[in-house]
Amino acid sequence: MSANRPVFLELTRIKLPATGIASILHRISGLLLVVTIPVAASLLGLSLSGPEGFALVADWLGHWFATLVLFVLAWSLFHHLLAGIRHLVLDLGLGLERAAARQSAWTVIAAALALVVIGGIAL
Repeated sequence: MSANRPVFLELTRIKLPATGIASILHRISGLLLVVTIPVAASLLGLSLSGPEGFALVADWLGHWFATLVLFVLAWSLFHHLLAGIRHLVLDLGLGLERAAARQSAWTVIAAALALVVIGGIAL
């Protein structure tokens, strides 16, 4: 590799395409889902330990910050599911053209946010 190749490290000026944004968000959402598994298992165990444990978990989940975390996790689940389906469709050779790939990436991003908003309204 040539030592004289240009290096562009101004991260604020790098413009990722929609497909790159969807891909990075897919990885972030998967990481969030995996990291929260032990926390969710601990909360479930505590809630099943008895009435006191259940009341404690219910109080924690009733807090505004827990509601915010749950909305982020809902987005994470929806985005990871939709982006995973998008990747499977791309693996089948469908939608590989630049315009179609860009459109499907924006659709996944928007649909995940819309599902979270719809779910929040339904509550």
